[in-house]
Amino acid sequence: MHHNEMPTPIGHPPQYDQEKSVDDFGAIGSVPIADDEESNTTMKETEVLDVFGNEDGADIQYKTMTWWQGAMIMIAENISLGILSLPAVLKTIGLVGGIIAILLMGIITTYSGYTLWQFRMKYPQVASFGDVGQILMGKFGRELFGFAYVTFCVFCMASHVLTFIIAMNTLTNHGTCSIVFGVVGLVLFTLLTIPRTMKNVSFLAIASFISILAAVMITMIALGINPIEGRNLVDTAHPNFPTAFNSVSNIVFAYGGHAAWLSFISELRDPKDYPKALITLQCVDTSLYLVAAVVIYYFAGDMVTSPALSSASPLVSKIAWGIALPTIIIAGVIFGHVTAKYIYIRLFAGTKHLHSRGVVATSSWFAIIFGIWFVAWILAESIPNFSNLLGFVAALFASWFSYGLPGIMWLYIAKGTWFSSPKKIFLFCCNVILVLLGIIICVVGLYASGTELAKDSSGHSWSCADNS
Repeated sequence: MHHNEMPTPIGHPPQYDQEKSVDDFGAIGSVPIADDEESNTTMKETEVLDVFGNEDGADIQYKTMTWWQGAMIMIAENISLGILSLPAVLKTIGLVGGIIAILLMGIITTYSGYTLWQFRMKYPQVASFGDVGQILMGKFGRELFGFAYVTFCVFCMASHVLTFIIAMNTLTNHGTCSIVFGVVGLVLFTLLTIPRTMKNVSFLAIASFISILAAVMITMIALGINPIEGRNLVDTAHPNFPTAFNSVSNIVFAYGGHAAWLSFISELRDPKDYPKALITLQCVDTSLYLVAAVVIYYFAGDMVTSPALSSASPLVSKIAWGIALPTIIIAGVIFGHVTAKYIYIRLFAGTKHLHSRGVVATSSWFAIIFGIWFVAWILAESIPNFSNLLGFVAALFASWFSYGLPGIMWLYIAKGTWFSSPKKIFLFCCNVILVLLGIIICVVGLYASGTELAKDSSGHSWSCADNS
């Protein structure tokens, strides 16, 4: 794959001091960008232009986020729908198994998130998994990874539309046809996705985090004051394999925000700050996941629901769903934003429209946003079951974006030095395990979620019925 196949952006990127930061975790300093016969030239990172180029004087400047704004966006994107299915995971696989799985996935996804950054520092032109595909596999890889990236993000958007419908049904006592709530969601999500830069979305992200935190706290406190009578708790459970694995897939999904992280890194003022944002996210989400899952399960027992906000009394559930609305909407908006941004960059990289507020740029941006949200709404109306939708999406896509591909990306940038030192051998083993984990989660997860979807008859496609 030749580097001149990438779209040629405008201007020059900031000069990063990548060598040290990448080498610290075992990647090599400078590698050939392709391994075909013709391209033996070694390319320093600073010779490659990042996708947004030099933004001095541009109408719209993308590379404006501080690390804490990046952390808030990552928290808002990660801690949203996933947390709502975790107490039910403990019901299925037991308290002990659930706690171990949540902690283990937290550690693994922190490392896989770090390898994404190592790859991005090696190749500053990377702004999405589509670009990763081009570096790994040429034009075919770009299209394959780009398609998978957009599909995954649109499915995530669909699950937010679906949760919005559930929330509205809960809040209004099924005040009108569920499809009407879906259309309201479609309009709302589309309007909020309009800001063109991640920095503007980061202010919404703060509201999103406060919202999910408050909703989960209210549910925990209400259940603590008034636990569900006759509940059963199990320390270790023995479910059948598809059921158990589908539960683990929900934990995978709760940590499965990696798909969008390359897009976040590309809009940081200084990409070297990304590890601070990553550590902030992983400390916050692992702590919150553990506390919420254990406390809600302890007080609701085997009567816990998924999404968990409906586990408390009807009044408290309503209050919790009302407070959770911002996170349901904003986390969906973040997925909508990165999807629209990917399509927009593919269309306009290297042209004046990328940084313009002109008619072509603005109308194209609006059309892309409406198009992707329309598709997400169609999906939401067609697949009514919450947990099994999450399990299916996590198995098919999060398995690769959060586990398999980060391992492959490290193996690619460290090619030729895998066994050069004990540390490299250890990292080689870690990344091979990541790849294997991605394959296992994908294959077994698809089987498990397919089995669950086939036997689950609750809910109907395109139905006016109450799905709360």
